[in-house]
Amino acid sequence: MKILVNGGSEVELSDEIFACEYNEGLVHQLVTAYMAAGRQGSKAQKTRAEVRGGGKKPWKQKGTGQARAGTTRGPIWRGGGVTFAAKPRDFTKKLNKKMYRKGLKIILSELIRQDRFMLTNTIDLPAPKTKDLVSLLKGMKLDQVLIVDTGENDNLYLASRNLHGIAVCDYSQVDPVSLLSFEKVLFTVDALQKLEGELN
Repeated sequence: MKILVNGGSEVELSDEIFACEYNEGLVHQLVTAYMAAGRQGSKAQKTRAEVRGGGKKPWKQKGTGQARAGTTRGPIWRGGGVTFAAKPRDFTKKLNKKMYRKGLKIILSELIRQDRFMLTNTIDLPAPKTKDLVSLLKGMKLDQVLIVDTGENDNLYLASRNLHGIAVCDYSQVDPVSLLSFEKVLFTVDALQKLEGELN
């Protein structure tokens, strides 16, 4: 498969990576596993046994006219414990490396089918100037875009930090959610070749 590079030339793409049949189930599994892995899972509440105090019976069992009570830390009391208290937990879902790589290939293939995948030889910014990057992207008619580079272009990263709807990432940090979230994905040729090497 051949794809046009911004500038006129063509690059040969591997059919094994960029011509995969769409598998919605695997993509869903990939995205949910990625999102779950990002959850902190540190929420914690106290049960009636863990709340401080409540050892003393608040009033005698009979004769006061009040409903009987054995502790001031029951769930129906203000300052009492939570009935089904949340505890820290690990939300990680297991996903084999083979499945993860296959899922990324499917997403990249789908981006090409939807005409959301773009390729450029290089992104040269002589200085980390946001306005230079804006004019460069405007020339490519790109508004909301994920730029994937080799990670060696510091000027590109610094120039993009203050731009809404534009993100820059290293080819080794490409994730399924970012690929699907942006309207367009712009790869440099070097980054694409390195990613192909990793996925193969």
